[in-house]
Amino acid sequence: MAPFVGRRRELVALDAELDQVRRSGEGRFAWVRGRRRVGKSRLVQEFLGRQDVPYVFYQAPRRQRTDALERFRLALQASTLPAATAVAQGAAFNSWPAALQLAASGASSASPSVIVLDELPYLVEKDSGFPADLQMAWDQHLQHLPVMLIAIGSDVRMMRALTEYPAELHDRPTREIAVPPFSVREIATLSGISAEQAFDRYLVVGGFPALARSWPASLTRRDFLERSLADSTNALVVNAQRIVDAEFEADVQARDVLEAIGNGEVSFSTISRATGIGQDSPRSLSLALETLMTKGLVEGRLPYAAPPGRRDRRYVIVDPYLRFWLRFLGPSIDEIDRGRTDLVVNRIERDWTSFRGKAIEPLIAASVERLLPDQRFGAARYVGSYWTRSNRIEVDLVGAAEKEPKTVAFVGSIKWRENAVFARSDVDDLRAHRANVPGAEAALLVGVSRSGFGDGELDVKLTADDLLAAWPEP
Repeated sequence: MAPFVGRRRELVALDAELDQVRRSGEGRFAWVRGRRRVGKSRLVQEFLGRQDVPYVFYQAPRRQRTDALERFRLALQASTLPAATAVAQGAAFNSWPAALQLAASGASSASPSVIVLDELPYLVEKDSGFPADLQMAWDQHLQHLPVMLIAIGSDVRMMRALTEYPAELHDRPTREIAVPPFSVREIATLSGISAEQAFDRYLVVGGFPALARSWPASLTRRDFLERSLADSTNALVVNAQRIVDAEFEADVQARDVLEAIGNGEVSFSTISRATGIGQDSPRSLSLALETLMTKGLVEGRLPYAAPPGRRDRRYVIVDPYLRFWLRFLGPSIDEIDRGRTDLVVNRIERDWTSFRGKAIEPLIAASVERLLPDQRFGAARYVGSYWTRSNRIEVDLVGAAEKEPKTVAFVGSIKWRENAVFARSDVDDLRAHRANVPGAEAALLVGVSRSGFGDGELDVKLTADDLLAAWPEP
């Protein structure tokens, strides 16, 4: 198994909860949520391995209550909890409160028990009474015992709803832990690669640790793609498909809208034309977009300037890997299945430069924002971008002190070229565009380059190393 990288903040939070159980002799309830495939389960497994405590790790199935309870019984019997012996000798249960009470038996402050319910939303999907059962088990038994209960879930919307008022589990978790995808710096550390390589790889594998581990430092992009796409069951091919299938099992419209955005449709009108959704009733498209944004898969962005833009919203895929998959792999599944990897890889290599040029912008904007506040950038605290409806004017980076700017502190341009530097002509273009950004008359000029800088006066010059350093050390 590859070395465990990152997640220090999350591990510290879990450690603190278990320490509290040991000190008080009372239960703690950790609520761990995050998008699919970001390593939540491995994080908790790493925590358990480091703490060396008795535990049961229950992978919840999408099954009705009877089958789910039987799976829990088997997991409990195979666990390291004191209750495992009782289950092996025939102890049984027919409800979740009884099952969890049995799992907690035998726990002590010197040796607290840990109960992990992985993919808890699956239980709720098939058993609407499960949240009430879990509330009862916690209120009547677990919170009074030296037990740490860990609930893990990938359905971010459901995990949030389950703990919001007036839901049964409102105010029950003692610690909520959001597990984000890996940062670009964590990917660099995990893979042992340069800053330039890390940003480029991030556009393919995103913040998914398992995908990053599958890409050896010695392999070029083409080599990695040829090897990965030669097997239609490879994680690079199937992970996004599983995410989409799990999130939109019954919501065909939201799935169609996601695919349209992934294929480059960014405005309400172009998405509607591409999908046919909203042609008769705009509300249907609005609902699909709302679903995608609530799930954290899509963001709706407005031009950032002073005064702030109120129109011309653009919709973008948040996750780089999902964006890459929707653009290149999802539409090519048939070719991958019949062994024509060469066609897919050639297409990716042909379009890589233009794809990368746009896909890198949100990642760099997020990196620059992490550098703020910094006197080099004036009063800026937030970063966005600016465009006009005709797209005649597009400015990659706009920085300001407020979320709704009164003035613009800086404007910036990103030139993420393989070999060519940020040239004098690029500076001249940026200066010309500055004149078209509302509130930017006195804004500083910021350049971002993958391959260095030539002539031309810029107030700030940022390299890949500068951007990578903006992210915390793993």
